[in-house]
Amino acid sequence: MEKFLPALQKCALFAGMTAEEICDMLMCMGAKVQLFSRGSIILQEGDAADRVGVVLSGSAQVERADYQGNRSIMTRLLPGQLFAEAFACAGVGQLPVSVRALEDTHAVLIAAERIIHTCGKNCGFHTQLVYNLMRVLAVKNLLCQQKIEVTSQRTTREKLLSYLAICAKNAGSRRFSIPFDRQALADYLAVDRSGLSSEIGKLRREGILKCEKNQFELLQ
Repeated sequence: MEKFLPALQKCALFAGMTAEEICDMLMCMGAKVQLFSRGSIILQEGDAADRVGVVLSGSAQVERADYQGNRSIMTRLLPGQLFAEAFACAGVGQLPVSVRALEDTHAVLIAAERIIHTCGKNCGFHTQLVYNLMRVLAVKNLLCQQKIEVTSQRTTREKLLSYLAICAKNAGSRRFSIPFDRQALADYLAVDRSGLSSEIGKLRREGILKCEKNQFELLQ
């Protein structure tokens, strides 16, 4: 577990805890690190929503597929980021999404009840852990509202510009990078990839933005 401490210390769930406290807490909760190969499923839609995960290395994404098999990307996960906590805390019976490894990825999965309920050892870190979890859920709620704001726009152009404006604001700069390639961005925005590429081309010709792969600059 020690080799993954840099990622664990970045995780908002463990804010305010020392490295020793994090290791002791994970041991107390019986958490184990697992390696998932590229493209494999970390958590499957339909699984019991009873675990919380943290990406320790590599990357993953949260995705949902409709009845026709069309994929919608909810978010991308990097080392130190938490996933599935909202569903576990909400008492949802089954996961409505899947979490897929985008490359060889280490992750730790923790039983949600071991986080929410204090153990018999009266570990001092539990109060901090529950407080951190509440803050994480509040932040995730804001991010969810942002995505609703983006995907509720009527056209591909409006969705794209709304998303890029949020990215620029978060970066504090007109120049920024996004965590998606073109197909993943189309899936995130819930639009057709060819239509997205066409709109990006139009915006470049109109002098509204510059882009190279996942690097963007808003000019207006």
